[in-house]
Parts: sequence; structure tokens; C-alpha cells
Amino acid sequence: MISIREAKTKKELKQFILFSFDLYKDNPNWIPPLIQDELVTFDKTQNPVFENAEAYFYCAYKDEKMVGKVAAIINWTEVNDLGKKKVRFGWFDVIDDIEVTKALLEKVYELGKKHNLEEVEGPMGFSNMDKVGLLTEGFEHIGTMITWYNNPYYVTHFEQLGYVKEKQFLESVFPFANVKLEVFERTSDFICKRYQLRVVNCKSTKEVLKYADQMFDLFNECYAKLSSFVPISAAQKEFFKKKYMGMINPEFINFVFDANDKMIAFSIIMPSLTEALKKANGRLFPFGWYHLWRAKTKTNSILFYLIGIHPDYQNKGVTAPMFIEYFNAFKRFGIETCIRTPELDENNAIHNLWKTFDPVIHKRRCTYIKKL
Repeated sequence: MISIREAKTKKELKQFILFSFDLYKDNPNWIPPLIQDELVTFDKTQNPVFENAEAYFYCAYKDEKMVGKVAAIINWTEVNDLGKKKVRFGWFDVIDDIEVTKALLEKVYELGKKHNLEEVEGPMGFSNMDKVGLLTEGFEHIGTMITWYNNPYYVTHFEQLGYVKEKQFLESVFPFANVKLEVFERTSDFICKRYQLRVVNCKSTKEVLKYADQMFDLFNECYAKLSSFVPISAAQKEFFKKKYMGMINPEFINFVFDANDKMIAFSIIMPSLTEALKKANGRLFPFGWYHLWRAKTKTNSILFYLIGIHPDYQNKGVTAPMFIEYFNAFKRFGIETCIRTPELDENNAIHNLWKTFDPVIHKRRCTYIKKL
């Protein structure tokens, strides 16, 4: 018999989180999240996403042993403002037993039907700033801090249950040696003079925070046309600043401003914390904080996390002066490997941006959808 129980207390939510640690304990490609960060994400009193969303966390048991978990989510901004009558599911992990998967997803269906929603989609989080997608190719490659890893049988479970692929994402990698400075030098000065642009390369976290609100506003504007986009609220801006700023090396962040001091482009690149997170194994103390702190400046791999360019400046070469700044920073820090985090397959503008670097697609992932 399979029983489903809702995790409500801090102790129960911690068990919800730790199930993945047990499931993947022998898999070297799974990257453990920070347990405290996950608890804060699930805390309705701390995460402002709950102002416009609701979520329920379910655990599956067989013979009193936990065998799966799922979060059932409704983003009410998506439902009411964007007209997408969808219930989401995320933080999904399960043993290789399709009956357990069925039982967990039934709880998601119940939530959707209760509110007269029409479809279910996942895995995905509350918003675009959360992890997204089921890994469908590239299981042999190590994960990153901003992606979920999963076993190959997850794909089989969803397909057998009548789900179809909805949004598809690509992840790729290229060596820093593929970045040729002369390619950007030829156009950078011309672009900056023609459009009267200036690049701000931050030197401290304090300086980054000065521009953070403008960056999130531009983020909302840049990505508004993508089918999966849900805007970030003012309260969420503050939440994300607290959550991510400690992990960022400020020298890996660029902002571009026009003649009126309006931000028209930004780029956030994060040091790869993969090995540091593996050493921390979900805990900041006693030594996890040290591994993460050291990785900020002692890494040879970086993640291209977010790039945003105002629609009026897209396809105008604005990335040239930004990449010159990055070239110098990467060379100074001894960067060897550049990793692109999940990007929508439909986002042709961003794919065209990377062609110069000859990236190799090494992972694919997608969300799955089903009518209720």
C-alpha cells in the first residue's frame, strides 16, 4: 500500500528535502542543495512568492519508508493575470515505481481540479527564478546548482502516464579558449559610440545591490514575451537579492547603460559551485560555508546564469563590450570552462548569441504537460 502524507512542519519539510539526498547518495552527478535554502523557499512566512501562490508538499510512503515526494503549486499570477489555467508540480523525486508516481501526481490533480484548472505541468518551481525541467539527455554529466537532476526512468514514468513534452530547454558547454577577444574588439567601440553606451563592471557586492532593482525591472521587460514567463514582484526582488548575492562574484556581473543612464542590458555569471556544494552536502556548517566562499574566486568553471537585453537593443551588438569585460575577468581568474544554464529551445535570440563560441549541447530537459 502507498500512503501520501502532507509535509507541514519544519521537521516534515526537512524529511521532504532529505529524501533526495538518500535517493541519489551513490550518484556522483547529483548536486545537493543547501537544506536551509530549501526550507526558506518552502516557508510561507519568508518566501514572498506565497503572496501570489500556494503550494503543498507531499511525501509517499510504502511500509513506512519514504519512496517519493512532490510539491503541488498554483501560481495565481499565472492563472489570473496571464490566463493560464495550470497547476504546477516541482521538487519531484521518486523510486522506480510508477504506482508511486501515480499516487503523488494524483495529489497535484486534486489541487488543480479543486480550482477548476485545465492542465498540469512540471517539473517547475514557483517562478522563472526557480529550477525547471526534467532531464531527458545528459544523465552522465554532472549537474549544476541551478538545475534539478533526475534518474532516466522519470521520463518513462511520465510518458506512460500520458504526459507530452511542453517546454524544451538546452544546456551547453564550451571552453574559454573558444572566446576570441578580437571578434568583439572590432565592434565594441563602434557600438558604444553609436548608441552612447557605457558598461559598468562591478567591483563589490554593495555596488551590485545599487543596480539590482533596475536589473530585475529589465529582466521582467526582456523576458515578458516568452511563453513561460511570470513577472517578479517587488517583494521577490528583495528575497532573491538576499538569496543569491552571497554566491555571486561581483566581478562577474555587468550592466550596460544608455546616454540617459537607463539600464539596457545586464549579465550575471556565477562561479560554478558544483564541487563546493558536493563537499558541503547540504549544510553550511561546520565547513560548508568555507567551501562555498572559496569557490567564489577559486574556480575554473563559470555558469552563464542570466543575460537580458532590452528589446530595443537586441541584435545590435550590445554584447560585444560586455564580453570584452568578461574576457579580461575570466583570464584573470583562470577560467577554463563556460557552462550555459537551461535556455528555452524557442529562444532563438539567445542561441544566436552563443554561435561564435561553438558550444556543445550536452544536456536537454523539458517540462511535461497533461490535460486534467
